[in-house]
Amino acid sequence: MIRSELCGLLGIRYPVFQGGMAWIADGRLAAAVSNGGGLGIIGAGNASAAWAREQIRTARALTDRPFGLNIMLMSPHAEQVAAVAAEERVSVVTTGAGDPARYMERWQEAGIRVIPVVASVAMAKQMTRMGASALIAEGGESGGHVGELTTMVLVPQVCDATALPVIAAGGIADGRGAAAAFMLGACGVQMGTRFLCACECSVHPVYKEKILKATDLCTMVTGKRLGHPVRSLRTPFARSYARAEFSGITDEELHGYSAGAFRLAVEEGDG
Repeated sequence: MIRSELCGLLGIRYPVFQGGMAWIADGRLAAAVSNGGGLGIIGAGNASAAWAREQIRTARALTDRPFGLNIMLMSPHAEQVAAVAAEERVSVVTTGAGDPARYMERWQEAGIRVIPVVASVAMAKQMTRMGASALIAEGGESGGHVGELTTMVLVPQVCDATALPVIAAGGIADGRGAAAAFMLGACGVQMGTRFLCACECSVHPVYKEKILKATDLCTMVTGKRLGHPVRSLRTPFARSYARAEFSGITDEELHGYSAGAFRLAVEEGDG
Protein backbone atom coordinates (compact mmCIF):
# COMPACT_ATOMS: atom_id res chain seq x y z
CA MET A 1 0.00 0.00 0.00
CA ILE A 2 1.27 3.46 -0.92
CA ARG A 3 2.10 5.83 1.91
CA SER A 4 1.07 9.42 1.36
CA GLU A 5 1.16 12.78 3.12
CA LEU A 6 -2.09 11.78 4.80
CA CYS A 7 -0.23 9.15 6.83
CA GLY A 8 2.15 11.68 8.34
CA LEU A 9 -0.63 14.20 8.92
CA LEU A 10 -2.79 11.79 10.92
CA GLY A 11 -0.26 9.31 12.28
CA ILE A 12 -1.68 6.32 10.39
CA ARG A 13 0.13 3.58 8.49
CA TYR A 14 -2.12 3.33 5.44
CA PRO A 15 -4.08 6.12 3.68
CA VAL A 16 -7.38 4.32 4.22
CA PHE A 17 -10.41 5.67 6.10
CA GLN A 18 -13.28 3.49 7.24
CA GLY A 19 -16.50 5.37 6.57
CA GLY A 20 -18.54 6.61 9.53
CA MET A 21 -21.67 4.55 8.88
CA ALA A 22 -24.61 5.34 11.17
CA TRP A 23 -25.61 2.52 13.59
CA ILE A 24 -22.80 0.41 12.08
CA ALA A 25 -19.45 2.08 12.72
CA ASP A 26 -19.16 1.78 16.48
CA GLY A 27 -16.13 2.00 18.75
CA ARG A 28 -15.25 -1.65 18.26
CA LEU A 29 -15.10 -1.45 14.47
CA ALA A 30 -13.26 1.87 14.51
CA ALA A 31 -10.63 0.50 16.90
CA ALA A 32 -10.11 -2.61 14.74
CA VAL A 33 -9.50 -0.51 11.62
CA SER A 34 -7.13 1.82 13.46
CA ASN A 35 -5.24 -1.14 14.90
CA GLY A 36 -4.93 -2.44 11.33
CA GLY A 37 -3.20 0.77 10.25
CA GLY A 38 -6.06 2.79 8.77
CA LEU A 39 -8.26 5.44 10.34
CA GLY A 40 -11.29 3.94 12.03
CA ILE A 41 -14.24 6.30 12.31
CA ILE A 42 -17.22 6.10 14.67
CA GLY A 43 -20.46 7.04 12.92
CA ALA A 44 -22.63 9.18 15.20
CA GLY A 45 -25.52 9.36 12.71
CA ASN A 46 -28.73 10.20 14.57
CA ALA A 47 -27.43 8.76 17.84
CA SER A 48 -27.33 10.70 21.09
CA ALA A 49 -24.32 12.49 22.55
CA ALA A 50 -24.20 9.87 25.32
CA TRP A 51 -23.90 7.09 22.72
CA ALA A 52 -21.11 8.95 20.92
CA ARG A 53 -19.18 9.44 24.15
CA GLU A 54 -19.60 5.77 25.06
CA GLN A 55 -18.26 4.64 21.67
CA ILE A 56 -15.30 7.02 21.83
CA ARG A 57 -14.34 5.56 25.19
CA THR A 58 -14.86 2.01 23.90
CA ALA A 59 -12.47 2.71 21.03
CA ARG A 60 -9.91 4.24 23.39
CA ALA A 61 -9.98 1.10 25.51
CA LEU A 62 -9.25 -1.03 22.43
CA THR A 63 -6.61 1.02 20.59
CA ASP A 64 -3.88 3.55 21.20
CA ARG A 65 -3.98 4.56 17.54
CA PRO A 66 -5.75 7.65 16.12
CA PHE A 67 -9.44 7.29 15.26
CA GLY A 68 -12.20 9.65 14.25
CA LEU A 69 -15.83 10.58 14.81
CA ASN A 70 -18.23 11.27 11.95
CA ILE A 71 -20.98 13.78 12.71
CA MET A 72 -24.06 13.92 10.49
CA LEU A 73 -24.94 17.59 10.72
CA MET A 74 -28.65 17.11 9.95
CA SER A 75 -28.97 14.99 13.10
CA PRO A 76 -31.13 16.50 15.85
CA HIS A 77 -28.24 15.74 18.22
CA ALA A 78 -25.50 17.36 16.10
CA GLU A 79 -24.88 20.25 18.51
CA GLN A 80 -24.44 17.94 21.52
CA VAL A 81 -22.30 15.44 19.61
CA ALA A 82 -20.10 18.29 18.35
CA ALA A 83 -19.53 19.29 21.98
CA VAL A 84 -18.65 15.70 22.94
CA ALA A 85 -16.07 15.56 20.14
CA ALA A 86 -14.36 18.66 21.55
CA GLU A 87 -14.56 17.46 25.16
CA GLU A 88 -13.17 14.02 24.33
CA ARG A 89 -10.55 15.48 21.96
CA VAL A 90 -10.86 12.80 19.30
CA SER A 91 -8.04 12.81 16.75
CA VAL A 92 -10.26 13.52 13.74
CA VAL A 93 -13.80 14.74 13.08
CA THR A 94 -15.34 14.05 9.70
CA THR A 95 -18.66 15.64 8.80
CA GLY A 96 -21.48 15.01 6.36
CA ALA A 97 -25.01 16.12 5.42
CA GLY A 98 -24.41 19.77 6.16
CA ASP A 99 -21.99 22.66 6.68
CA PRO A 100 -19.66 22.28 9.72
CA ALA A 101 -18.46 25.91 9.70
CA ARG A 102 -20.16 26.83 13.00
CA TYR A 103 -18.28 24.08 14.87
CA MET A 104 -14.86 24.16 13.25
CA GLU A 105 -13.20 26.75 15.49
CA ARG A 106 -14.25 24.84 18.61
CA TRP A 107 -12.85 21.58 17.24
CA GLN A 108 -9.63 23.17 16.06
CA GLU A 109 -9.09 24.74 19.48
CA ALA A 110 -9.37 21.21 20.93
CA GLY A 111 -6.55 20.06 18.62
CA ILE A 112 -8.87 18.07 16.35
CA ARG A 113 -8.20 17.57 12.65
CA VAL A 114 -11.40 18.50 10.82
CA ILE A 115 -11.99 16.64 7.55
CA PRO A 116 -15.37 17.44 5.98
CA VAL A 117 -17.07 15.34 3.33
CA VAL A 118 -17.71 17.50 0.26
CA ALA A 119 -19.82 16.79 -2.81
CA SER A 120 -18.98 19.91 -4.83
CA VAL A 121 -16.07 22.15 -5.72
CA ALA A 122 -17.77 25.15 -4.08
CA MET A 123 -17.99 23.29 -0.74
CA ALA A 124 -14.36 22.18 -1.09
CA LYS A 125 -13.24 25.79 -1.52
CA GLN A 126 -15.33 26.96 1.44
CA MET A 127 -13.93 24.26 3.75
CA THR A 128 -10.40 25.08 2.60
CA ARG A 129 -10.95 28.72 3.61
CA MET A 130 -12.36 27.60 6.97
CA GLY A 131 -9.14 25.77 7.83
CA ALA A 132 -10.02 22.12 7.24
CA SER A 133 -7.07 19.73 7.52
CA ALA A 134 -8.12 17.64 4.51
CA LEU A 135 -11.23 16.93 2.44
CA ILE A 136 -13.19 13.79 1.60
CA ALA A 137 -14.51 14.09 -1.96
CA GLU A 138 -17.43 11.67 -2.05
CA GLY A 139 -19.15 10.72 -5.28
CA GLY A 140 -22.70 9.51 -5.75
CA GLU A 141 -21.60 5.87 -5.96
CA SER A 142 -21.25 5.82 -2.20
CA GLY A 143 -23.79 4.39 0.21
CA GLY A 144 -25.89 6.58 2.48
CA HIS A 145 -26.34 10.29 1.72
CA VAL A 146 -25.07 11.08 -1.76
CA GLY A 147 -24.49 14.05 -4.04
CA GLU A 148 -25.05 14.45 -7.76
CA LEU A 149 -21.51 14.04 -9.13
CA THR A 150 -19.70 10.74 -9.62
CA THR A 151 -16.40 9.99 -7.91
CA MET A 152 -14.54 10.00 -11.23
CA VAL A 153 -15.83 13.50 -12.03
CA LEU A 154 -15.69 15.03 -8.54
CA VAL A 155 -12.29 13.94 -7.22
CA PRO A 156 -10.01 15.52 -9.85
CA GLN A 157 -11.98 18.79 -9.73
CA VAL A 158 -11.66 18.97 -5.94
CA CYS A 159 -7.94 18.15 -6.18
CA ASP A 160 -7.51 21.03 -8.63
CA ALA A 161 -9.48 23.41 -6.39
CA THR A 162 -7.54 22.96 -3.15
CA ALA A 163 -4.01 22.43 -1.87
CA LEU A 164 -5.35 20.28 0.98
CA PRO A 165 -4.96 16.48 0.95
CA VAL A 166 -8.00 14.89 -0.71
CA ILE A 167 -9.48 11.53 0.23
CA ALA A 168 -11.60 9.90 -2.48
CA ALA A 169 -14.82 8.11 -1.54
CA GLY A 170 -17.67 6.45 -3.36
CA GLY A 171 -17.61 3.11 -5.12
CA ILE A 172 -14.09 2.19 -3.93
CA ALA A 173 -13.78 -1.36 -2.63
CA ASP A 174 -10.32 -2.72 -3.46
CA GLY A 175 -6.79 -1.91 -4.62
CA ARG A 176 -7.95 -1.13 -8.15
CA GLY A 177 -10.28 1.58 -6.87
CA ALA A 178 -7.55 2.96 -4.61
CA ALA A 179 -5.09 3.07 -7.51
CA ALA A 180 -7.66 4.91 -9.64
CA ALA A 181 -8.21 7.43 -6.82
CA PHE A 182 -4.48 8.13 -6.60
CA MET A 183 -4.32 8.65 -10.36
CA LEU A 184 -7.12 11.22 -10.05
CA GLY A 185 -5.01 13.18 -7.56
CA ALA A 186 -6.27 11.87 -4.21
CA CYS A 187 -3.83 10.88 -1.48
CA GLY A 188 -6.15 8.46 0.31
CA VAL A 189 -9.45 6.61 0.08
CA GLN A 190 -12.50 6.17 2.29
CA MET A 191 -14.50 2.94 2.15
CA GLY A 192 -17.68 2.12 4.03
CA THR A 193 -19.54 -0.85 2.57
CA ARG A 194 -16.23 -2.73 2.21
CA PHE A 195 -16.06 -3.03 6.01
CA LEU A 196 -19.65 -4.20 6.58
CA CYS A 197 -18.78 -7.89 6.51
CA ALA A 198 -15.78 -7.70 8.82
CA CYS A 199 -16.08 -9.92 11.88
CA GLU A 200 -15.64 -6.81 14.04
CA CYS A 201 -18.70 -5.22 12.42
CA SER A 202 -21.82 -5.74 14.51
CA VAL A 203 -24.50 -5.60 11.80
CA HIS A 204 -27.02 -8.46 11.65
CA PRO A 205 -25.85 -11.59 9.73
CA VAL A 206 -28.81 -11.22 7.33
CA TYR A 207 -27.55 -7.73 6.42
CA LYS A 208 -24.05 -9.10 5.79
CA GLU A 209 -25.46 -11.88 3.61
CA LYS A 210 -27.37 -9.35 1.49
CA ILE A 211 -24.17 -7.37 0.98
CA LEU A 212 -22.22 -10.46 -0.09
CA LYS A 213 -24.91 -11.52 -2.55
CA ALA A 214 -25.44 -8.05 -4.03
CA THR A 215 -24.74 -7.49 -7.73
CA ASP A 216 -24.18 -4.37 -9.80
CA LEU A 217 -27.90 -3.57 -9.97
CA CYS A 218 -28.74 -4.13 -6.30
CA THR A 219 -28.72 -0.51 -5.08
CA MET A 220 -31.07 2.41 -5.63
CA VAL A 221 -31.28 6.07 -4.67
CA THR A 222 -34.29 7.48 -2.83
CA GLY A 223 -34.95 10.72 -0.96
CA LYS A 224 -34.45 13.25 -3.75
CA ARG A 225 -37.88 14.72 -3.07
CA LEU A 226 -36.77 15.79 0.42
CA GLY A 227 -33.40 17.05 -0.76
CA HIS A 228 -31.37 14.32 0.94
CA PRO A 229 -30.79 11.50 -1.56
CA VAL A 230 -29.71 8.17 -0.05
CA ARG A 231 -28.20 5.14 -1.79
CA SER A 232 -29.24 1.81 -0.26
CA LEU A 233 -29.81 -1.80 -1.13
CA ARG A 234 -32.85 -2.41 -3.33
CA THR A 235 -34.86 -3.99 -0.50
CA PRO A 236 -38.65 -4.33 -0.20
CA PHE A 237 -38.62 -1.33 2.16
CA ALA A 238 -36.55 0.80 -0.26
CA ARG A 239 -38.97 -0.01 -3.08
CA SER A 240 -41.99 0.85 -0.95
CA TYR A 241 -40.35 4.14 0.09
CA ALA A 242 -39.72 4.99 -3.56
CA ARG A 243 -43.39 4.43 -4.32
CA ALA A 244 -44.39 6.60 -1.36
CA GLU A 245 -42.01 9.32 -2.49
CA PHE A 246 -43.98 9.79 -5.69
CA SER A 247 -47.40 9.39 -4.11
CA GLY A 248 -49.63 12.10 -2.69
CA ILE A 249 -48.40 11.94 0.90
CA THR A 250 -46.99 15.07 2.54
CA ASP A 251 -43.29 15.68 3.15
CA GLU A 252 -43.92 15.31 6.89
CA GLU A 253 -45.50 11.90 6.34
CA LEU A 254 -42.61 10.90 4.10
CA HIS A 255 -40.10 11.88 6.80
CA GLY A 256 -41.96 9.63 9.25
CA TYR A 257 -42.15 6.75 6.77
CA SER A 258 -38.48 5.90 7.15
CA ALA A 259 -37.98 6.74 10.84
CA GLY A 260 -36.00 3.96 12.52
CA ALA A 261 -35.94 1.75 9.42
CA PHE A 262 -32.17 1.71 8.96
CA ARG A 263 -31.44 0.92 12.59
CA LEU A 264 -33.95 -1.95 12.37
CA ALA A 265 -32.10 -3.33 9.34
CA VAL A 266 -28.72 -3.11 11.10
CA GLU A 267 -29.82 -4.65 14.38
CA GLU A 268 -32.46 -7.14 13.26
CA GLY A 269 -31.73 -7.71 9.57
CA ASP A 270 -35.19 -6.45 8.67
CA GLY A 271 -35.04 -4.82 5.23
